[in-house]
Amino acid sequence: MAQYENLDLEVSDYIATIRLNRPPVNALSMGLYLDIAAAFGEIASRTDEIRVAILTGGGRCFCAGRDLKVSEVEPPETRSAAAKASYSAIFHSVVPVIAAINGPAMGAGFLSAMMSDFLIASERAEFGLPEIDAGLNMSIATLLRGFNQFQARYYGFTAERVGPEEMYRIGVVQKVVPHDELLTEARRIGGVLAAKSPMALRGAKWSSIEVETMFQNFEQAYRAIESRVSMGLLHTEDRKEAGRAFAEKRDPVFKNR
Repeated sequence: MAQYENLDLEVSDYIATIRLNRPPVNALSMGLYLDIAAAFGEIASRTDEIRVAILTGGGRCFCAGRDLKVSEVEPPETRSAAAKASYSAIFHSVVPVIAAINGPAMGAGFLSAMMSDFLIASERAEFGLPEIDAGLNMSIATLLRGFNQFQARYYGFTAERVGPEEMYRIGVVQKVVPHDELLTEARRIGGVLAAKSPMALRGAKWSSIEVETMFQNFEQAYRAIESRVSMGLLHTEDRKEAGRAFAEKRDPVFKNR
């Protein structure tokens, strides 16, 4: 089994549990993006012993989103490629992926969860898309996997934080459970899936991806449209001011340039 710097991978009873482990809040660095992609690559090579994957967070957070501190020194193009590889690896996983949201899932962390097959959430979970407050672009293409057009725009434009019960009400989260029961429930569901015919389960996963992309190719939309907007915003003065304001714990002063 491979060793990862920023996450833990455990396998038991045909279920792989990927636990993000980059304290204090599992913020996404280029290294964590690459570890996620590599972990799902390992799962693809071990389908004789892995039939289901659970993606969760270590500590109090699922994932706080991109690490704004290291993003200032990581090359934007290289970082963007790592992020795309991570999202794609989750979405194209050869086995079903259950996102078990144990705490705040913010920004790119929430988008990572949205790449899974479905989400279950702890009562301590919280969701939000603060990209616009950081002078960045949210991924409406990814949001449309779970939100309708109006919901995606509302939460993306306002950056409003949302609790698990509201996410359950609008259908993004499949189930909300007491915090201490989250992984037990995730493994219970994983066990139900793992008991199916492995070939039928992988076939169902593959066909679900193909059908979804036939009707809405969100990956193409992300790469062709949203990635272009995102890369352009990375070089704006307002985006840099948002980063400085975050580090200095003050309100940003935007200058529209």
